[in-house]
Amino acid sequence: MSSSPSRTSLLLQTLRSGRELSVRDELELVIRLAVPAALAQVSYILMQYIDASMVGHLGAADSAAVGLVSTTLWLFYGIGGASIMGFSVQTAHRIGAEDFDAARSIVRQAFTTVMTFSAVLAAAGFLISSHLPVWLGGDPSIAGNASDYFLMMALFLPATFFGWLAGALLRATGDMKTPSYLGILMCILNCFFNFFLIFPTTTYTLFGLSLTVPGADLGIIGAAVGTGIAETIVGAIVLWMLVVRSPFLSLVGRSGSFIPQAAVLRRAFSIASPVAAERILMCGAQILSTAIVAPLGIVAIAAHTLGITAESLCYMPGYGIGDAASTLVGQSVGAKRLDLAKRIAYKCVGAGMVVMTVMGVVLYFAAPLLMGIMTDVPEVIELGTKVLRIEAWAEPMFAAAIVSYSAFIGTGDTLIPAVMYLSSMWVVRLTLAWFLAPVYGLVGVWSAMCAELIVRGGIFLMRLKSGIWLQKLTKKT
Repeated sequence: MSSSPSRTSLLLQTLRSGRELSVRDELELVIRLAVPAALAQVSYILMQYIDASMVGHLGAADSAAVGLVSTTLWLFYGIGGASIMGFSVQTAHRIGAEDFDAARSIVRQAFTTVMTFSAVLAAAGFLISSHLPVWLGGDPSIAGNASDYFLMMALFLPATFFGWLAGALLRATGDMKTPSYLGILMCILNCFFNFFLIFPTTTYTLFGLSLTVPGADLGIIGAAVGTGIAETIVGAIVLWMLVVRSPFLSLVGRSGSFIPQAAVLRRAFSIASPVAAERILMCGAQILSTAIVAPLGIVAIAAHTLGITAESLCYMPGYGIGDAASTLVGQSVGAKRLDLAKRIAYKCVGAGMVVMTVMGVVLYFAAPLLMGIMTDVPEVIELGTKVLRIEAWAEPMFAAAIVSYSAFIGTGDTLIPAVMYLSSMWVVRLTLAWFLAPVYGLVGVWSAMCAELIVRGGIFLMRLKSGIWLQKLTKKT
């Protein structure tokens, strides 16, 4: 006997069928999808915290080696994530239209395209790995380790992207729990593998008892391998859940072509290319921002780097709510319910602003504690606390930008939002930081960041309210 559908499934079925949803139903749907997605985002950040802490215990040189190539890795991840988005949005539209055969066809084409693309990126990573630390101006003493770390992470890109693809496709169906819970599992596995691969065999004494724990003593290479193995294991499980267990996208017992179709590829490219360009230019903006901070001294650099890590705990719930917005808006568009898409977008943005306002208050008062967890240098803690408290004021509008952007993506509207995002970053933040840094130091840089996030949130709210992002769809319907 099959189990009865969950409350979330019933609400999504109501959305797709064209039946009316009450205001309470819409809010419940947002909460049911947003909570697990937000938990997944927070678990991912915790994994980064733990990784940074483990590598940090190896010494400054190893931390510097990882930091040297991290921006390039983010670039690779950003491009790969954009390519996945091009297929997940189309899948959400087909699911919303209850055209499940077409949705499965898009899934097959996504497998072929992402497999090919990830292999190309992995090959590119292999080819540039030995040269990258030199190109980035890294010290010769860390170049070897940086090169090996980057190479190992690049070789795991196909496994990483397949896990991301399967998770994105499941979220497109409205299943937020499966990829979210498996994301938490990956965090646990990553810690487990890293512990045994990074450090040497060590004997610990507790209450007079000695325990010898084996270790591979691979250093930062162990960190890369541990993360890669964890992502591969969890990615395989997510893929199995998609291909075998998903009631909407299961491919078992269903034949179909894996050869990409021109129309699907064109649509994927039109969605993904603005996002990919935005992420490429964002990496450039991050590099320029680092160049602005670098002359301010070691204390400022440390406070800036650790402050960014500390702040990430505040905005990750916003990205989780954004995932929910993208799925719900996408399915509403597929069901040709544009009024519902707009109402859902408003509710998601409102929820994001409320949650991140609370997180901003927490950030303001907990700033000294957060900085103290990551460093014991009083000057860094003091300066980091000061800039985090500046940034806390921007969290509500940062949420508005994050969730609005995700709602626009749910319709396939990515070009203009990407231009807005980049214009705000390059014109407002970097220009202000350039002028304020020599006078006010790191406080000036973070004041520029705060001002830019408020401006960005404002222009995204204006676009959301205008309804321009739905106009093309209105003409089509």
